[in-house]
Amino acid sequence: MNWNPGDIVRVPYKTGEYIAEVLENQDNKLLVKVLAVTKFPTQGDLHTSYEVDVPLFHQRPALSHLEKFYVAGPSVIRYNAAIPDYKESVRIALEREMEKLKKMSAWAERCLVELEVIHKETFTNSK
Repeated sequence: MNWNPGDIVRVPYKTGEYIAEVLENQDNKLLVKVLAVTKFPTQGDLHTSYEVDVPLFHQRPALSHLEKFYVAGPSVIRYNAAIPDYKESVRIALEREMEKLKKMSAWAERCLVELEVIHKETFTNSK
């Protein structure tokens, strides 16, 4: 797709996703600026997912309002909806990520309970 300055796009960047405006297109390498956040970046060490005892547990904030970065043209998608307020978009994306992690935590706790029952049933009466 041919992107032009002023085009509004949805851009995955590292572990987050943003609504951005195309500023420049240099051989399908786009310079864009952040207008809103659609997915809050993932926290922790990306190389050892779900591990908490790592040398550096990364805290990743969302990119700043109007922050500029380069992205490959093929990775962006045209965005045609209303552009939300930046700060409100950060709040929504952050709360969505927090809720997802709370559900994952509750699911993991329930799985552990069920696995403990299976473990007890399997190994308590075995010889």
